[in-house]
Amino acid sequence: QVQLVESGGGLVQAGGSLSVSCAASGRTFRNYAMGWFRQAPGKEREFVAAISGSGGNTYYADSVKGRFTISRDNAKNTVYLQMNSLKPEDTAVYYCAAAVAYYSTRYYSESYEYSYWGQGTQVTVSS
Repeated sequence: QVQLVESGGGLVQAGGSLSVSCAASGRTFRNYAMGWFRQAPGKEREFVAAISGSGGNTYYADSVKGRFTISRDNAKNTVYLQMNSLKPEDTAVYYCAAAVAYYSTRYYSESYEYSYWGQGTQVTVSS
């Protein structure tokens, strides 16, 4: 069982930066691939970024590539999402998620592949 708690959301102007974090419980954090998803009002949840258990492999949605960076610190059981050059369309509730990874290099981009989810943190980008 993994419990995930996001933090760091807030309000930022367009063009600004914001970082969100996700702290995980448990002692086997490196056995989980981690992902960030987001859901805007009236829209379906969408994939944002993913990182392998080792942290060596990452994958991004085209909409955030070059602006967002996912990283993790396995010693701190934490995954991060650094968001730069934010746009109003990035406004959403951001969720972190954990997926059991049988290979340390594996990552996942589909929500059904993730077994554990955080409660979400609101990110609002004003124009």
